[in-house]
Amino acid sequence: MKSKKILYVFLFIMAAMIVSGILFYGELKSFFQKPALYRHALFVHILSVTLFFSNALIGILWELRSLATGRRDIIRHTYDTVSWIDARFSSPLIILSVLSGIVLSLMLGDIWKIGWLFFAFILFLLSGVLWVLTDIPTQYRIKSQMEQIDSPEETFPEDLIRLLKRRLIISLSGVFPLVVVFLLMVYKPEIHWLSNLFP
Repeated sequence: MKSKKILYVFLFIMAAMIVSGILFYGELKSFFQKPALYRHALFVHILSVTLFFSNALIGILWELRSLATGRRDIIRHTYDTVSWIDARFSSPLIILSVLSGIVLSLMLGDIWKIGWLFFAFILFLLSGVLWVLTDIPTQYRIKSQMEQIDSPEETFPEDLIRLLKRRLIISLSGVFPLVVVFLLMVYKPEIHWLSNLFP
């Protein structure tokens, strides 16, 4: 329950960032366009994005390995740890990634007119939407089902294993856009047709 509250706090912070960005766009833009912020923002962005992506990928691999054992104690411990890390580690990293990314994008120019940057931003949002709308509810369904199991049997029921496997597919679909975001950030391809959508 504590993890759920922490997660809600971070979701609230993310929503507040979006609302403040809309309401105070001019003020935030002038504040974030200070040249002295560039190196700091770049360091925070690279670090937070790399840690977030690594955490997501390692979590998936860890869950795959635990499911392969079929052992209830290992699966439960793995799932509890991954959920704990998501609430306390991934959520603040997402906030840092978005905030530092916005600072850097404001220094580069108009986000809507730089094709690769616009595409990367949309993909990052897509990954976040998948996480909020599918992964978080699935996590709590799994947690609820795990808590209802009192049997001392060593394996979980088949329907719970199916739900755990479905969560892995959801996690992979949330990680794939991040791979593309990394490629866009490194290679910065010209995507004129996308930037021309906003003349």
